[in-house]
Amino acid sequence: MRPLAIDLFCGLGGWTEGLLAEDYDVVGFDIEQHVYGDHRYPAQLVVQDVLTLHGSQFKSATLIVASPPCQEYSYMAMPWSKAKALAADYRSGSRDVKDLTALFDACFRIQREACQASGRHIPLVVENVRGAVPWVGRARWNFGSFYLWGDVPALMPIALKASKVPGFRFDGSGGSFQTASVEATGVKAPGMNWSDPAKRGQDFTRLAGRHALEGIKSRDTDGYERSHPNAFGWKAPRTTSRGKARKFASAMIAKIPLPLSRHIAATYRQAGTRAAA
Repeated sequence: MRPLAIDLFCGLGGWTEGLLAEDYDVVGFDIEQHVYGDHRYPAQLVVQDVLTLHGSQFKSATLIVASPPCQEYSYMAMPWSKAKALAADYRSGSRDVKDLTALFDACFRIQREACQASGRHIPLVVENVRGAVPWVGRARWNFGSFYLWGDVPALMPIALKASKVPGFRFDGSGGSFQTASVEATGVKAPGMNWSDPAKRGQDFTRLAGRHALEGIKSRDTDGYERSHPNAFGWKAPRTTSRGKARKFASAMIAKIPLPLSRHIAATYRQAGTRAAA
């Protein structure tokens, strides 16, 4: 029997791809179905507001993962006057911080309810952006720009295609783990600079966004344009809607890196197997 994972705020399935690769059964929950051309959620999807869920229905789960929307956290981290004013409103109490953190709070409430119903601890890992830290507390680990809260297994030297990650440093950057993961999978965006933290991922973000908006003509005959001409291999649908193209680019950039989601999925699958034995 395969372990069950619950993916809250599942979007296009960044968490789910790694969970499926580690042989989980996955059920995703989101307030809407995200479909961009041929890209859609790859597992069972329940269209429901996560705020209305009760964790007792997940008592048989092995793992719960979540990626709450991060737009407001990202916006308030910007150096714009309106962004600073919004952050000041929350800090002064003129806006209720509970409204800002409601989605995070719902994730941990669901975990508590699931644990109480099952009589055992069900791990939860929540991913978000660095801008969430001032409002929800310090993250346990980060993997580049992906910050993790909850029951996060240490991003320690692990086996990636039978090779250990070299040069790991406990400096919170996750840089060595990330670099080795990219090298191990043989996938690297052109011009991406992993050695400079200030530029890490910047070129990929710029290229992905530009290609999704402008399109790069390919020789394909399936009616789609390649949005990034390298081994990532994902495509953006041709569309006259620049807004839809922006949403697609944002969704792809925000997807959990596959080496990270697989590492967390494998860690808790192994832990569940040992507990069952």
